[in-house]
Amino acid sequence: MVKKKLFSGLILSLVFGLIACDQQESPNNSGSEEQEQPQSEQGKDVSEQSGEEGASENASLNFNNVETLAEDLNVPWELVKEGEDIYISERTGAIVKVNGNNLERKEVRLKENLADEPEAGLLGLAFPADFQETQEAIAYYTYAEQQGVFQRVAFIQEQEGQWVEKETLLDNIPGGNVHHGGRLEIGPDDKLYVTVGDATNRSAAQNRDSLSGSVLRMNLDGTIPEDNPFEDSLIYTWGHRNPQGLAWDEQEVLFATEHGNQAHDEINKLSAGSNYGWPEIQGDEQMDGMEQPVLHSGEETWAPSGMDYFNGRFYFASLRGEALREFHPEENSQQVVLEGFGRIRDVLATDEGLYVVTNNTDGRGNPDEKDDRLLFVPRS
Repeated sequence: MVKKKLFSGLILSLVFGLIACDQQESPNNSGSEEQEQPQSEQGKDVSEQSGEEGASENASLNFNNVETLAEDLNVPWELVKEGEDIYISERTGAIVKVNGNNLERKEVRLKENLADEPEAGLLGLAFPADFQETQEAIAYYTYAEQQGVFQRVAFIQEQEGQWVEKETLLDNIPGGNVHHGGRLEIGPDDKLYVTVGDATNRSAAQNRDSLSGSVLRMNLDGTIPEDNPFEDSLIYTWGHRNPQGLAWDEQEVLFATEHGNQAHDEINKLSAGSNYGWPEIQGDEQMDGMEQPVLHSGEETWAPSGMDYFNGRFYFASLRGEALREFHPEENSQQVVLEGFGRIRDVLATDEGLYVVTNNTDGRGNPDEKDDRLLFVPRS
């Protein structure tokens, strides 16, 4: 293992002021993860600390002793731990298994061709409790055909030399150039939660007849749970732009990260059946029947992606912000706790610490010869 020393102080770079999550959508817009805008002041709803005073009080994690567990990953997207193995989906169509110093990459043989649109490919990955018996996981991927770009949620099975798509759970999720969502998480209720972006079709996020711009909830066989908020609908929450992170706290309350438009990235506390306002409101704006974020980035950008919960705090990946950030729900504040590795795509919390995957090889970062990497933040 290669160990790296990190900054003991936490630096809020002025570069953040030059970056925003997105410009208004247009045919040439390549997405919320790479847009820029002029420098501006930070929004009033953001509480962010910097320097020594901003150091995390969560002393159970040692951010000064980060280990590199794997290198040369190819556009990684989601982290899952199964037994002693870490599985990583790669947008190019493979799944990497890491165990100690051993790395094994297997191609995923899908029934449809992966789309080559920005932010598309093999995205979310989830492992049901019976994986050891069935060798079947669940994947979310973007594909292209003559009719357009779509997403599919499907069972895939690990075999000796590859993964193979077996059964479709949900198909024809609207896709587009960008904003595909793509996070899969199995909740404490043993239901599958799926984040779906608006695919740059803004109005679809306010249309409950469309799956776009929503967080979906389904049984693990793809059927609609009887206690979903809307009859005969997979929609759990709606009015989202591009949600990419889901995590539950110890009270089983669900939170989500979401890419905003021209900054205004969000952390939302999700409540079944609620409308989170896109594209009608953002930031501090209000409208009857629509929920505001518990925290947003104001005129700054986080470009938030994967998120997980550990010891009273949420940790979420920051792409344009190039950091791992800690969200304290009781104080309603966030701060940088890990930087210096470039873009961060996902974080996974386990009893032994945090696993973090970088995302510098996606065409929007500045990769070095060893990127992308799987990092580990141990407990103190």
